[in-house]
Amino acid sequence: MPKAYWPRPPPLTARRLLSREGISCLARSSALSKLYWEDFVVGSVAEFGPRVVTREEIIAFAAEFDPQPMHMDEDFARTTMLGGLAASGWHTCAIGMRMIADGFITNSESIGSPGVDEVRWLKPVRPGDRLTLRRTILETRPLASRPEWGLVRFRFELFNQAGEKMMTQENVNFFGRRESA
Repeated sequence: MPKAYWPRPPPLTARRLLSREGISCLARSSALSKLYWEDFVVGSVAEFGPRVVTREEIIAFAAEFDPQPMHMDEDFARTTMLGGLAASGWHTCAIGMRMIADGFITNSESIGSPGVDEVRWLKPVRPGDRLTLRRTILETRPLASRPEWGLVRFRFELFNQAGEKMMTQENVNFFGRRESA
């Protein structure tokens, strides 16, 4: 079975956070150069991944969050417009978010997002798909109401191993500005 893009760490509990391992992990991450609003350049493109999707995680996510039969029952899924077992669209979004977090957000001065402007599920994500996320920066601007913040508008595109576009998403995120840090 293919290995996932990232190793899944144990849950971050208060005990683990205060352990030697947790403190060491925090020290390593704080030593990295953080990304600020000024580091995001309009037109720049970056890719993250790959991340392999498994049958087991498709079913587990669906059982917990989107218990429709086409996401949990392979025989039933073959009779639907999906033509086979496929990840929930919300699972696909969650996978994309994990790739975004691992790729750059957790190493940035991210303040958060007011929401997602658009999500399009273009093709079903199947067990064994090897996904790559492409990030394109569409817009950056300082916020007049909060001069210590800047806004970045992103387009995210999720591709499978064949280069087929599976999902698109556009949203904005707020980042701290270097000059105010």
